[in-house]
Amino acid sequence: MKSHEFVKTYINPLFTRSYWQMLGDYVGIGKNKKNEVIADRDSLATFLGTRASHVAQTSLYGYLRTRAGTRFPEMFENPDILQSINIAKWHIWLACVSDLSLFAGQCMYQSGKLDEDAIQQLLPAALQQVLTETGEPEEAGSDFASAREKIVQRIATCDWKLERDDDTVFSQSPEALFYWSPIADELKEQDESIVKNSVRFRWIEVRRSARAMLDFEALAQATG
Repeated sequence: MKSHEFVKTYINPLFTRSYWQMLGDYVGIGKNKKNEVIADRDSLATFLGTRASHVAQTSLYGYLRTRAGTRFPEMFENPDILQSINIAKWHIWLACVSDLSLFAGQCMYQSGKLDEDAIQQLLPAALQQVLTETGEPEEAGSDFASAREKIVQRIATCDWKLERDDDTVFSQSPEALFYWSPIADELKEQDESIVKNSVRFRWIEVRRSARAMLDFEALAQATG
């Protein structure tokens, strides 16, 4: 299989087409590059979904490609491995959505423009919009629904006064990549610190974008 055919068949369809189109617009790879701001629930949901998808995909496939080398495409020809990859990608995505949602909420609170009630009105609704858009993919495995509920509970019970808008909230996505990646345990043990740090590194630009794009005054008005 040629490289472009492999990408078209296995990489692009990981998430919904609408997410990938919006992601292209946000990062400037689409035809119409946009200077978007996050000003309401819809734009917040778009940001959460697209950026989580990007980090999840690049983290998982980057790790698999590094470990498999030139045999990377062959992993997708093995039904058992492919099933494990599909389960992994969705759980890693959920963890990315969870971490990014928490970070966005922290940024809102630290801005001083939104109080806890406003955040709890806006953020869970945006998160639910993302999760509803995705649904429950059959290939995600039987644990997907319970994992999704844990994300909802994490955001619903967060005490924003005790949190900071830094990288400490990005705790679940590194753990998810390490846990769910279909790599032999003995190899994972050698890779643990590198794998987890690779995800943290991918969040740096996302954090920068979030701070630049979040319009706290507009978001506050959207909850009024």
